[in-house]
Amino acid sequence: MGPMHPDDLDTPVTAPERVLELADGAPLTLLWRNQLGGVTFRAERASGAVVIKCGPHHAETSFAAEAARMRWAAQWIAVPQVLEHGSDATWEWLITAALPGESAVAPRWREQPAVAVRAVGQALRALHDALPVEECPWRWEVTDRIVNATSRGHAVPEHLRQAPPIDQRVVCHADACCPNTLLGAGGRWLAHVDLGQLGTGDRWGDIAVASMSTTWNYGPGWDDALIEAYGVEPDRERLAYYRELWNAT
Repeated sequence: MGPMHPDDLDTPVTAPERVLELADGAPLTLLWRNQLGGVTFRAERASGAVVIKCGPHHAETSFAAEAARMRWAAQWIAVPQVLEHGSDATWEWLITAALPGESAVAPRWREQPAVAVRAVGQALRALHDALPVEECPWRWEVTDRIVNATSRGHAVPEHLRQAPPIDQRVVCHADACCPNTLLGAGGRWLAHVDLGQLGTGDRWGDIAVASMSTTWNYGPGWDDALIEAYGVEPDRERLAYYRELWNAT
Protein backbone atom coordinates (compact mmCIF):
# COMPACT_ATOMS: atom_id res chain seq x y z
CA MET A 1 0.00 0.00 0.00
CA GLY A 2 3.00 2.28 -0.41
CA PRO A 3 2.73 5.99 -1.20
CA MET A 4 1.90 7.16 -4.68
CA HIS A 5 2.48 10.79 -5.54
CA PRO A 6 -0.25 12.53 -7.60
CA ASP A 7 2.37 13.58 -10.16
CA ASP A 8 2.51 9.92 -11.19
CA LEU A 9 -0.89 10.49 -12.79
CA ASP A 10 0.89 12.51 -15.46
CA THR A 11 2.41 9.28 -16.80
CA PRO A 12 0.19 7.88 -19.56
CA VAL A 13 -1.81 4.81 -18.49
CA THR A 14 -3.70 2.52 -20.84
CA ALA A 15 -6.93 1.28 -19.31
CA PRO A 16 -6.94 -2.52 -18.96
CA GLU A 17 -9.32 -4.36 -21.25
CA ARG A 18 -11.48 -5.27 -18.26
CA VAL A 19 -11.94 -1.56 -17.40
CA LEU A 20 -12.95 -0.81 -20.98
CA GLU A 21 -15.53 -3.60 -20.83
CA LEU A 22 -16.91 -2.35 -17.51
CA ALA A 23 -17.08 1.22 -18.82
CA ASP A 24 -19.08 0.02 -21.84
CA GLY A 25 -17.98 2.91 -24.04
CA ALA A 26 -18.25 5.64 -21.39
CA PRO A 27 -15.46 8.25 -21.40
CA LEU A 28 -12.75 7.45 -18.85
CA THR A 29 -10.59 9.71 -16.66
CA LEU A 30 -7.70 8.29 -14.66
CA LEU A 31 -8.05 9.12 -10.97
CA TRP A 32 -5.31 7.03 -9.39
CA ARG A 33 -2.85 4.20 -9.84
CA ASN A 34 -0.83 2.39 -7.24
CA GLN A 35 2.38 0.43 -6.97
CA LEU A 36 0.53 -2.88 -6.99
CA GLY A 37 -0.65 -2.42 -10.59
CA GLY A 38 -4.12 -1.20 -9.67
CA VAL A 39 -5.87 1.67 -11.44
CA THR A 40 -8.92 3.77 -10.66
CA PHE A 41 -10.94 5.49 -13.39
CA ARG A 42 -14.00 7.71 -13.42
CA ALA A 43 -16.45 6.61 -16.12
CA GLU A 44 -19.08 9.05 -17.35
CA ARG A 45 -21.96 6.66 -17.93
CA ALA A 46 -25.23 8.04 -19.29
CA SER A 47 -26.98 6.82 -16.15
CA GLY A 48 -24.52 8.64 -13.90
CA ALA A 49 -20.79 8.81 -13.24
CA VAL A 50 -19.15 5.81 -11.58
CA VAL A 51 -15.69 5.00 -10.28
CA ILE A 52 -14.08 1.78 -11.51
CA LYS A 53 -11.24 0.28 -9.51
CA CYS A 54 -9.39 -2.58 -11.18
CA GLY A 55 -6.26 -4.44 -10.18
CA PRO A 56 -4.51 -7.80 -10.06
CA HIS A 57 -5.28 -10.17 -7.21
CA HIS A 58 -3.26 -9.36 -4.10
CA ALA A 59 -2.70 -11.32 -0.91
CA GLU A 60 -3.07 -8.35 1.44
CA THR A 61 -6.66 -7.45 0.60
CA SER A 62 -9.37 -7.81 -2.05
CA PHE A 63 -12.12 -5.72 -3.61
CA ALA A 64 -14.69 -8.20 -2.29
CA ALA A 65 -13.40 -7.44 1.21
CA GLU A 66 -13.52 -3.72 0.48
CA ALA A 67 -17.10 -3.91 -0.81
CA ALA A 68 -18.21 -5.69 2.36
CA ARG A 69 -16.51 -3.10 4.56
CA MET A 70 -17.93 -0.17 2.63
CA ARG A 71 -21.46 -1.50 2.87
CA TRP A 72 -21.01 -1.99 6.60
CA ALA A 73 -19.39 1.40 7.25
CA ALA A 74 -22.04 3.20 5.17
CA GLN A 75 -24.47 2.69 8.03
CA TRP A 76 -22.59 5.30 10.06
CA ILE A 77 -20.17 7.31 7.89
CA ALA A 78 -20.01 8.72 4.34
CA VAL A 79 -18.44 6.29 1.85
CA PRO A 80 -19.16 5.64 -1.85
CA GLN A 81 -22.13 3.41 -2.67
CA VAL A 82 -21.05 -0.02 -3.92
CA LEU A 83 -22.68 -0.88 -7.26
CA GLU A 84 -20.78 -3.97 -8.38
CA HIS A 85 -17.70 -6.04 -7.70
CA GLY A 86 -16.25 -9.14 -9.25
CA SER A 87 -13.14 -10.97 -10.41
CA ASP A 88 -11.71 -13.26 -13.05
CA ALA A 89 -8.45 -15.18 -13.32
CA THR A 90 -6.41 -11.99 -13.80
CA TRP A 91 -8.31 -9.03 -12.38
CA GLU A 92 -10.66 -7.99 -9.65
CA TRP A 93 -12.81 -4.88 -9.83
CA LEU A 94 -15.07 -2.66 -7.80
CA ILE A 95 -17.58 -0.13 -9.16
CA THR A 96 -19.00 2.60 -6.94
CA ALA A 97 -21.18 5.62 -7.53
CA ALA A 98 -19.06 8.73 -8.09
CA LEU A 99 -19.16 11.43 -5.42
CA PRO A 100 -18.91 15.18 -6.10
CA GLY A 101 -15.68 15.69 -4.15
CA GLU A 102 -11.99 15.37 -4.98
CA SER A 103 -9.15 13.55 -3.29
CA ALA A 104 -7.40 15.59 -0.60
CA VAL A 105 -4.31 15.47 -2.82
CA ALA A 106 -5.98 16.86 -5.96
CA PRO A 107 -3.96 19.78 -7.38
CA ARG A 108 -6.14 22.49 -5.80
CA TRP A 109 -5.73 20.98 -2.34
CA ARG A 110 -2.01 20.39 -2.71
CA GLU A 111 -1.82 24.15 -3.19
CA GLN A 112 -3.81 24.63 0.04
CA PRO A 113 -2.18 22.13 2.40
CA ALA A 114 -3.45 23.83 5.58
CA VAL A 115 -7.03 23.33 4.42
CA ALA A 116 -6.50 19.77 3.20
CA VAL A 117 -4.53 18.57 6.22
CA ARG A 118 -7.12 19.95 8.63
CA ALA A 119 -9.93 18.24 6.71
CA VAL A 120 -8.14 14.88 6.67
CA GLY A 121 -7.50 15.03 10.41
CA GLN A 122 -11.11 15.93 11.13
CA ALA A 123 -12.35 13.21 8.78
CA LEU A 124 -10.28 10.56 10.52
CA ARG A 125 -11.60 11.60 13.93
CA ALA A 126 -15.16 11.50 12.59
CA LEU A 127 -14.63 7.97 11.30
CA HIS A 128 -13.19 6.79 14.60
CA ASP A 129 -16.04 8.40 16.54
CA ALA A 130 -18.78 7.05 14.27
CA LEU A 131 -17.95 3.39 13.67
CA PRO A 132 -18.96 1.02 16.51
CA VAL A 133 -16.06 -1.14 17.66
CA GLU A 134 -18.31 -3.76 19.23
CA GLU A 135 -20.17 -4.31 15.94
CA CYS A 136 -17.13 -4.46 13.65
CA PRO A 137 -16.51 -7.97 12.29
CA TRP A 138 -12.92 -7.26 11.14
CA ARG A 139 -9.62 -6.78 12.95
CA TRP A 140 -6.56 -4.67 12.16
CA GLU A 141 -4.78 -5.39 15.41
CA VAL A 142 -0.99 -5.54 15.55
CA THR A 143 -0.94 -9.33 15.81
CA ASP A 144 -3.17 -9.69 12.75
CA ARG A 145 -1.07 -7.25 10.74
CA ILE A 146 2.12 -9.13 11.57
CA VAL A 147 0.59 -12.50 10.68
CA ASN A 148 -0.67 -11.06 7.38
CA ALA A 149 2.72 -9.53 6.58
CA THR A 150 4.59 -12.71 7.46
CA SER A 151 2.30 -14.75 5.21
CA ARG A 152 3.28 -12.42 2.36
CA GLY A 153 6.99 -12.97 2.97
CA HIS A 154 7.81 -9.89 5.05
CA ALA A 155 10.36 -10.35 7.82
CA VAL A 156 8.90 -8.25 10.62
CA PRO A 157 11.56 -7.13 13.12
CA GLU A 158 11.25 -8.80 16.51
CA HIS A 159 10.97 -5.51 18.43
CA LEU A 160 7.76 -4.65 16.55
CA ARG A 161 6.02 -7.73 17.90
CA GLN A 162 5.54 -6.02 21.25
CA ALA A 163 3.14 -3.12 20.66
CA PRO A 164 2.62 -0.20 23.04
CA PRO A 165 -0.44 -0.58 25.27
CA ILE A 166 -3.69 0.25 23.46
CA ASP A 167 -4.56 3.92 23.88
CA GLN A 168 -8.06 3.74 22.40
CA ARG A 169 -9.42 0.88 20.31
CA VAL A 170 -11.46 2.13 17.37
CA VAL A 171 -12.51 0.90 13.96
CA CYS A 172 -9.48 1.94 11.95
CA HIS A 173 -9.53 2.96 8.29
CA ALA A 174 -6.29 0.95 7.95
CA ASP A 175 -5.06 2.92 4.93
CA ALA A 176 -5.60 6.44 6.23
CA CYS A 177 -3.19 8.15 3.84
CA CYS A 178 -4.34 11.60 2.74
CA PRO A 179 -5.48 10.57 -0.77
CA ASN A 180 -8.17 8.38 0.80
CA THR A 181 -10.20 11.32 2.10
CA LEU A 182 -12.45 13.17 -0.34
CA LEU A 183 -13.03 16.90 0.12
CA GLY A 184 -15.97 18.99 -1.04
CA ALA A 185 -15.63 22.28 -2.89
CA GLY A 186 -15.48 24.27 0.35
CA GLY A 187 -12.54 22.28 1.72
CA ARG A 188 -14.50 20.21 4.25
CA TRP A 189 -14.21 16.44 4.26
CA LEU A 190 -16.86 14.63 2.26
CA ALA A 191 -16.20 10.88 2.41
CA HIS A 192 -13.70 8.09 2.99
CA VAL A 193 -12.48 5.73 0.25
CA ASP A 194 -10.23 2.64 0.00
CA LEU A 195 -11.53 0.73 3.01
CA GLY A 196 -10.22 -2.69 2.01
CA GLN A 197 -8.48 -3.37 5.33
CA LEU A 198 -10.82 -1.57 7.73
CA GLY A 199 -10.86 -3.20 11.16
CA THR A 200 -10.42 -2.70 14.87
CA GLY A 201 -7.13 -1.46 16.28
CA ASP A 202 -5.47 1.32 18.24
CA ARG A 203 -6.37 4.72 16.82
CA TRP A 204 -2.66 5.58 16.65
CA GLY A 205 -2.25 3.02 13.88
CA ASP A 206 -4.32 5.34 11.68
CA ILE A 207 -3.09 8.64 13.11
CA ALA A 208 0.54 7.64 12.56
CA VAL A 209 0.01 6.79 8.90
CA ALA A 210 -2.25 9.74 8.12
CA SER A 211 0.19 12.23 9.62
CA MET A 212 3.20 10.53 8.01
CA SER A 213 1.51 10.70 4.61
CA THR A 214 1.31 14.50 4.78
CA THR A 215 5.03 14.58 3.98
CA TRP A 216 4.53 12.43 0.89
CA ASN A 217 1.74 14.64 -0.42
CA TYR A 218 2.29 18.19 0.88
CA GLY A 219 5.93 18.29 1.96
CA PRO A 220 7.49 18.35 5.44
CA GLY A 221 6.05 20.11 8.45
CA TRP A 222 2.37 19.11 8.38
CA ASP A 223 2.41 16.03 10.65
CA ASP A 224 1.41 17.77 13.84
CA ALA A 225 -1.18 19.95 12.08
CA LEU A 226 -3.08 16.81 11.13
CA ILE A 227 -2.84 15.44 14.66
CA GLU A 228 -4.06 18.75 16.06
CA ALA A 229 -7.02 18.68 13.66
CA TYR A 230 -7.77 15.14 14.85
CA GLY A 231 -7.95 16.55 18.36
CA VAL A 232 -5.15 14.95 20.40
CA GLU A 233 -1.61 15.73 21.50
CA PRO A 234 1.12 13.90 19.55
CA ASP A 235 2.14 10.63 21.21
CA ARG A 236 5.69 10.33 19.92
CA GLU A 237 6.20 6.75 21.11
CA ARG A 238 3.09 5.40 19.44
CA LEU A 239 3.68 7.50 16.31
CA ALA A 240 7.18 6.06 15.92
CA TYR A 241 6.04 2.50 16.56
CA TYR A 242 3.07 2.51 14.21
CA ARG A 243 4.99 4.23 11.41
CA GLU A 244 7.71 1.62 11.62
CA LEU A 245 5.09 -1.13 11.71
CA TRP A 246 3.44 0.32 8.60
CA ASN A 247 6.72 0.38 6.72
CA ALA A 248 7.56 -3.16 7.83
CA THR A 249 4.24 -4.73 6.90
